[in-house]
Amino acid sequence: MKKENNPLLCDIETGICQTTGENIEVQTETKKASHNNQIKAIYYTDPICSSCWGIEPQLRKLKLEYGHTIEIQYKMGGLLPDWNYNSGGISKPSDVAGHWDEVSVHYDMPIDGDVWLEDPLASSYPPSIAFKAAQMQSQEKAILFLREIREMVFLKKINIAKWEHLEVAAKKVGLDIEQFKTDFKGPAEALFQDDLKFGKELGVRGFPTIFFVDHAGNKEVVYGARPYAFYEMAILKLNPNLIKSEYSKHWESLFKIYHSLTAKEFSELSGTPRHESEQVLNTLSNDVKLEKLTTKNGSIWVWLP
Repeated sequence: MKKENNPLLCDIETGICQTTGENIEVQTETKKASHNNQIKAIYYTDPICSSCWGIEPQLRKLKLEYGHTIEIQYKMGGLLPDWNYNSGGISKPSDVAGHWDEVSVHYDMPIDGDVWLEDPLASSYPPSIAFKAAQMQSQEKAILFLREIREMVFLKKINIAKWEHLEVAAKKVGLDIEQFKTDFKGPAEALFQDDLKFGKELGVRGFPTIFFVDHAGNKEVVYGARPYAFYEMAILKLNPNLIKSEYSKHWESLFKIYHSLTAKEFSELSGTPRHESEQVLNTLSNDVKLEKLTTKNGSIWVWLP
């Protein structure tokens, strides 16, 4: 069974959800030094990319420490167009269920693969187009929307390819629903196709892929799920003089910024040892300061303001 040929069967060792059997050649370009501190991060992802869910702790920490100097541009990669293929015997949604359970353990991020048994997605294109529709209204709300639909599919076993679930997520993050629906059925499709085209031009073959680019065009690429140090090193290669922002690691401060956190995320952001983070969160939920949602492969805690 050639798992790498199926886009939903991510390579656990490399941390890549790959769209083809090809490998991307990661190159570093060096040009003249930039006098502009701002760095652009082009992040190619997909709403149902399990490896992308796996780097949420690193990405959230990156925003806290370097958000003042990084502009992250979210691009949709089109992980699962449909099921009209057969790759090494992987030809139906149920083949993915067990793999997601394995990925959950590897990344220490809760994922319940049973969505592929109970209400499988036919494609990742509808939620990708929905994200582009959300972006048309607000970049900030679009990121919240992406997180919401990821929690739906990975933790709650909800089929986010269905409009009714996308609508619920859009309402929760405060999008104008009528505008969202209009854009989803209209211009968002073209924006999604633009992302796919640009991704091909950049040579994107799998997710997550993040291109860090400075003002002068120097580029560093982090391909696949990597520890936090890889993302930080990519930024500091482009500008060694960057100083990370200090932020409060108190649980309440973190939950005010990110309203839901897994034990792995809380550990990464707060500096709490991983073997202690779940105990801390459980105590807070017992004190009714957080709400705990438990899946068969881990939990997530939600802030109760």
